[in-house]
Amino acid sequence: MSGPSILIVADAGPTVGGGHVMRSLTLAGALTAQGADCRFAASPAAVALLASFAPEAPIVRVASAAPQDLTQAVAGERFDAVVFDHYGLSASDHAAMAKGRPALAIDDLADRPLAADLVVDSGPARRASDYDGLVPPAARLLLGPPYAPVRPEFAALREAALARHGGGPVARVLVSLGLTDVGGITAQLVDKLRPKAATAQIDVVLGAEAPSLAGLKRIARHDPRLSLHVDSAQMAELAANADLAIGAAGSSAWERCVLGLPSLMVVLADNQRGAARALADAEAALAVDATAPDFDDQFDRGLARLLRDSELRARLAGAGAAVCDGLGAPRVAEAFLKLIATRR
Repeated sequence: MSGPSILIVADAGPTVGGGHVMRSLTLAGALTAQGADCRFAASPAAVALLASFAPEAPIVRVASAAPQDLTQAVAGERFDAVVFDHYGLSASDHAAMAKGRPALAIDDLADRPLAADLVVDSGPARRASDYDGLVPPAARLLLGPPYAPVRPEFAALREAALARHGGGPVARVLVSLGLTDVGGITAQLVDKLRPKAATAQIDVVLGAEAPSLAGLKRIARHDPRLSLHVDSAQMAELAANADLAIGAAGSSAWERCVLGLPSLMVVLADNQRGAARALADAEAALAVDATAPDFDDQFDRGLARLLRDSELRARLAGAGAAVCDGLGAPRVAEAFLKLIATRR
């Protein structure tokens, strides 16, 4: 008997970024490794990301990420189960697309009803009671960082990275604030970083359509410390080789935790606040909120602390590594495939 056919519905775009697609790709890899056949229902923004990071991924092209377009596009598709990573979909949208087939929802919000048999929420502060009344009675919840869908290359580099992170001077800084670079935040923070980390090499990761890219290219021409990595497939290596990171408080936070990379997390969206607060409370990272009135001061103070205090960096590295081991995707894949097997 062949493995199940799984359709993955992941959102992407200028306002939501590319994190949904990236973590869905990670889960797709784990599902495929365990025998499944995965394909994506993808809007133009999602198609562009898949073309860069998984050019051979099978795609069902959709006019947009709007619920009605997705529902219409998948109506004629044949599949055994479906994965949703799209906060704009309601329980009725899930049900309309799944049509009784096993469904998994990746979520961070716990703010709306979900028609899913399996719900994955890797937030470190998430509790089962947060989903009371929002999921079917028989739904299974996979909660916390042990289920964070982190790409396997991070776990592969974990041991070597943990052996070096947290001690010594800061020689290399990684800046990664999302491929879509919401609001041009990347250039703003690189501009603040450059004079403060005067001797460090700076690796900046962003997407080909990022608003900051053109300006950063001009700076890189006369600042040899600055290296730009556009739609990079080498994130694990870049993070493993860095001594400090400035990164978004989304799914990439788990990647940095896996490698014990001391980080200044920047909250860029409402759904990131809970996880950022929990990681800061656990002393696994420093967190600042880009929407706060005193954000500039918060950022400057946090950066200064991380650059000068090697003991702080070592504490953050150890606490971050304890939060997440990077093996969440295989755990989620195994649980979903077992569920599918009971329904086939």
